[in-house]
Amino acid sequence: MPGEKDLVQLLKTMQPCLNEGEYVFCNVANLADIPTDQIISFFKETEGFTVILSRSMADQWQLDYSFVAAWITLTVHSALDAVGLTAAFSSALSSAGISCNVVAAYYHDHIFVDQRDAERALEVLWVLSHS
Repeated sequence: MPGEKDLVQLLKTMQPCLNEGEYVFCNVANLADIPTDQIISFFKETEGFTVILSRSMADQWQLDYSFVAAWITLTVHSALDAVGLTAAFSSALSSAGISCNVVAAYYHDHIFVDQRDAERALEVLWVLSHS
């Protein structure tokens, strides 16, 4: 089933869900020492691999991080070529003074916000969804 492309429908049905836990972004030279089933996401950059994983796993493996995030999933199945969804929610969060880091996966968009802003970010997203 293809993902939703209509922006109005995406916003109405995005149903943000706050995942439990604390998450961090780390940079590692390779993935050999990290079980990939413990990684939420990774991206290969020139400087190494950026990995997103639970704070507890990063602490266990003694990985450096500087940002502790909450993870919000938009449960609507958005099409990868949908136009405007990221702009709409990032603008709403920005207006509330909340920074966000976005990962677009095959089915859903995932938003990482400062752990301290988690509840407020969820509220902003729900208001956007119902406006």
